[in-house]
Amino acid sequence: MLSLLKFQKLLEQMLHQPQQKTYLLAVSGGVDSMVLADLFQVSGFNFHIAHINYHLRNEDSNLDQKLVSDFCEKHKIPFHLYEVSENDNQPENSIQNWARELRYRYFREIQQKENLDYIVTAHHLNDQLETFIINLSKASGIRGLSGIPQNENGIVRPLLGFSKNEIYDFAKENQIEFREDKSNQKTDYLRNKIRHNIVPELEKINPDFLTNFSKSINYINQAKDFINQSVEDKIEILKINSSENQVVIDKEKFSQESELIRYEILKRFGFTDENEMQKVLTAQTGSSFFNSEFQLIINRNELIFEKKKEQRGKNKDEIFLQINENQIIIPQNLKNEIQEFGNCFWKIDQSKVQLPLKLRKKQEGDLFFPIGMIGKKKISKFFKDEKLSILAKQKIWLLCDADEQILGVLPFRQDGRFSSDKSSDYLEVRVNHIGT
Repeated sequence: MLSLLKFQKLLEQMLHQPQQKTYLLAVSGGVDSMVLADLFQVSGFNFHIAHINYHLRNEDSNLDQKLVSDFCEKHKIPFHLYEVSENDNQPENSIQNWARELRYRYFREIQQKENLDYIVTAHHLNDQLETFIINLSKASGIRGLSGIPQNENGIVRPLLGFSKNEIYDFAKENQIEFREDKSNQKTDYLRNKIRHNIVPELEKINPDFLTNFSKSINYINQAKDFINQSVEDKIEILKINSSENQVVIDKEKFSQESELIRYEILKRFGFTDENEMQKVLTAQTGSSFFNSEFQLIINRNELIFEKKKEQRGKNKDEIFLQINENQIIIPQNLKNEIQEFGNCFWKIDQSKVQLPLKLRKKQEGDLFFPIGMIGKKKISKFFKDEKLSILAKQKIWLLCDADEQILGVLPFRQDGRFSSDKSSDYLEVRVNHIGT
């Protein structure tokens, strides 16, 4: 049964000295989040509240907002509001995913701006069960079956161990005002179908189903922790070498491991597709696989997991350049990258280009007219002719103008169409170890 004392003890188990931390509570106005807000307020914690009005339910959305803002005003709690507008480009499909990404992005912005320690959400045991069933249908592995984490990446969910009925009972006992979201009664979405059609049948089969599930999810999480440590140990055994941004694994030894170990190792680096695992085992040298954080390169008998540059906090894929008199200024850190491949000194006909100029990475279909050659050539073919490795290709910058005309491949070859032999009205590109 949910109680103030039980909640406080649970938070102490999750966080060291929770009374000394600061929090941002995500509060929608529903029973779960209003109970969460009441528990934090009565406990005397230092917290802010964030609310998002999606304007999806007309006046009901505004009444949700008013309930939360009135609660904050009554208890002098800092209140942060985001109102969704037409500028947010709401999609026709996948509204739930879009809404989730929007709210967590907003929560992170507030957390950073206000320097708060944790984001807190009101997920509960029923949410945990629904997530388990969804992930079970996706063959998501033990991480998926372990459900919603209680404390991960700065997000805390202290109500995960309590059922929806326990939260309702607490609200009734403590006269906590809340609003019901009528859209939750629909079965348009998969989660609502599970909530209204599947879970009640499971509870008919066994009235203690939810309690037993809570115990089972705890066992699964303990098993997950054990497997995680085993996988980390296995990576150390298979590792050939590593650096801050790269891990190299012996491909032959990797292929000899069990399917579970191979799957878990790939998942460590963000590759979760089962079909991808088989492709990795049969891929030829030079093949690459990508996700949002890593790229996996097959190099003879090596699996090279390379952290993508945007994940390292380095240069973005597009850098706009300043011009000092007639000299194009390339930032020194980029110049150092370019110098790995050589030096160059180009003169560009200023009358043929549109400012501002920029450096960017290769895109599909890019081509240029290499100086000293007849006709055009695809950048991909140019890279191949230069015998550049996969990693080298990703370090190469293209110099472009505002109209996306490619002025050259730094530092290899300038585009002959924009070359200048004039003594004036030209822009200079210089990459060497002397000067700027």
